[in-house]
Amino acid sequence: MISYKILTIILIALMVSDGCSIADKLVYHPDLIQGNYLSDSHLIKIHIGMTQEQVRYILGTPQVSDPFSSNIWYYVSRQKIRHQPLQQKTLKLTFNNQGILTNIDNKKI
Repeated sequence: MISYKILTIILIALMVSDGCSIADKLVYHPDLIQGNYLSDSHLIKIHIGMTQEQVRYILGTPQVSDPFSSNIWYYVSRQKIRHQPLQQKTLKLTFNNQGILTNIDNKKI
């Protein structure tokens, strides 16, 4: 029979050589959503020509406004779902001086 010392050494060697990948899969990681949640159902309602009030009603208050211009709004969302890689979505909305939406830039990182 294999002694407990040898079995312990084998188990420690396996854990060290494998890193924490097995243990990481066993540990619970809660879903983490930060920033403005940007669902596709909300994004399809946004279109060029809308006013700032209409956009704010659909998407809510922007997380970040450009400090140099009140005509650029940023909606940023970061999601870490269990063992999947981190996903970030950035929605940049540009308004003209009359407060009308002129450009929509939606990026997924």
